[in-house]
Amino acid sequence: MPTRPRILIVTPEVTYLPEGISPGAEDYSAKAGGLADVSAALISALYDLSCDVHVAIPDYRSIYHGNDEPRHHREVEKIRRRLHEERIHFAVDRVFLYKDGVYSGYSDKDLKVSLAFQREVINNIIPRVNPDIIHCNDWMTGLIPAMARRYEIPCLFTIHNIHTMTSTLATIEDRGIDAAAFWHWLYFKHPPVNYEESRNTNRVDFLVSGVFSAHYVNTVSPTFLREIVENRHPFVEPDLRRELTHKWEAECATGILNAPEPEFNPAVDEMVQFNYGPKNHRAKKKQNKNFLQKSVGLEINPDAPMFFWPSRLDPVQKGCQLLAETMYDIISRYWDTGIQIVSVADGAYLKHFHDIVDFHGLHQRISIWGFNEQLSHQAFAASDFIIMPSSFEPCGLPQMIGGIYGSLPIVFDTGGLHDTVRQLDADHSTGNGFLFNVHDAQGLNWAVDRAMDFFRLDADEKEQQIRRIMTESVLEFNHSRCAESYIKLYEKMLQRPFLV
Repeated sequence: MPTRPRILIVTPEVTYLPEGISPGAEDYSAKAGGLADVSAALISALYDLSCDVHVAIPDYRSIYHGNDEPRHHREVEKIRRRLHEERIHFAVDRVFLYKDGVYSGYSDKDLKVSLAFQREVINNIIPRVNPDIIHCNDWMTGLIPAMARRYEIPCLFTIHNIHTMTSTLATIEDRGIDAAAFWHWLYFKHPPVNYEESRNTNRVDFLVSGVFSAHYVNTVSPTFLREIVENRHPFVEPDLRRELTHKWEAECATGILNAPEPEFNPAVDEMVQFNYGPKNHRAKKKQNKNFLQKSVGLEINPDAPMFFWPSRLDPVQKGCQLLAETMYDIISRYWDTGIQIVSVADGAYLKHFHDIVDFHGLHQRISIWGFNEQLSHQAFAASDFIIMPSSFEPCGLPQMIGGIYGSLPIVFDTGGLHDTVRQLDADHSTGNGFLFNVHDAQGLNWAVDRAMDFFRLDADEKEQQIRRIMTESVLEFNHSRCAESYIKLYEKMLQRPFLV
């Protein structure tokens, strides 16, 4: 009977590791962003499917164990040795040991971390694991696909974030990576004449190298990939767009949507005051709304339409300036309904939101909070709608979570939002949210009006639609679907079944 292919997932961050994959593995977490969540979800789903999955991660000892490290040093070392014999493979270097975060914000320090990580993966972990396929993630792993190409190991490169870093061959080799063995599979800022000419001055782009040399590439939504290829985002570097376009034209690029964590389910969410499902959401969401209103100082009115802002307050991507521009108008226009807005998010516009509320004295209608995980979960359960007007979105998760909780998304029609939100048509029982096509305050206002049209429907009709949307969202946005998509891609790359 043929053995199952061995996959090595290489990731610089992970939220958790599945219990049972290796002794003590569930104790390891290092997160900077969505990549950590996606990595954890995919690893867990593959492990649950009994796949031969291995993981390469940096040994962020201080992040994993904090101040307990000295006290548990011997125990931790025993666990680490056992992990090496199992499925979790630590890249070990002093540069990882005492970090307090995955990224420092300083390019020279982050570059050193990246090179140390990739050196250990290339020199030690890949030879030990002997994988049938390597799955790399983002710029921190961008040199590994070139090595995989050199040694004919199929490699998938996933783009979660378009940030990149550059370095010279001399610096890469000084950190212990034999780049001379695969230099011609790296992507240089200028076309290289030969190795010697390029070594000291011609910089290598890590993210574009990953795209250029990987056998297959994927983004975390189909539409975001198409938007890059069609040059619809001016912030995407031309080199990245060009190489992704080459992969697209060669049918070696695709988009695979992320999925929320399983605990984002109002029936089992421990951070929600009153758990509920599709069949009893009508009464329970009102109870959750009442609880949230008391908790954040809003006017107590379980019949008031509640809008929730769930994303970081970043005006470059998330569109919070649109809400800032129209917040007072929305509240004024629907004042008689008791309308309320809750924001649970950090970011540059936090002060702007506070200033608007303070200036107009709207504290009983608008509540602005910094990010708090429990409060965010409760707001999903209490709200009727979420506002997510991102100007671009590689994938996005709040719009999926909103549907699961019966809080319908209001989104700009872009990227992963386009792939996951369809215009609601209650007459035909189709769609799950409200999209607008022009990224300005007027467009957001139009979508809010459509949401309020829905809110005013007959209560029984509205209950039926929300029940449908909650049920469909659980079935559509889950880790099993996500893992199945990756497995199909692995099978295409290997040209044989992945699960046998």
